[in-house]
Amino acid sequence: MPSHPENRTQTVRQLRRLSHLLDNAIPVPGTPYRFGLDPILGMVPGGGDVAGALLSAYIILQSARLGLPKASLGRMFANVLLEMLLGVIPVFGDAFDFAWKANAKNVELLESHVRAPQDSSAADVRFAVFLGLVLLGVALLLVVFSVTVLWGLLQLLGRALG
Repeated sequence: MPSHPENRTQTVRQLRRLSHLLDNAIPVPGTPYRFGLDPILGMVPGGGDVAGALLSAYIILQSARLGLPKASLGRMFANVLLEMLLGVIPVFGDAFDFAWKANAKNVELLESHVRAPQDSSAADVRFAVFLGLVLLGVALLLVVFSVTVLWGLLQLLGRALG
């Protein structure tokens, strides 16, 4: 946990900037809506979802280092997991990725805790590492699943055309 308040404030500020980059950095012209790099990363075959999961896990890990309670870390984990699981559904998942903004929600949870810390016990960083590893594992499984489904569909298409 950062020992000085300046370090704590700097870490929260860095996580807010990362969250903004991932979820809200790009305005949609003519609308109040914004999106970030996270849904774009999710469209990259193979490693995009894994990269997004790693960045989201980093926010969770840093939040644990700042003393966020396990219950709040669990909510953060659920936000990211929901985004990952629904994000693999064609069309719907892409729209969900643009709208859900798990990283922004998670930084809001962190900032809420920093403004008014609860008396619940702070999480152990090992707990956050565990949650991050689970997110990474789920992301890898989703990539394997997506590639397997795509491969199967391409084989079916090849048989139908050949």
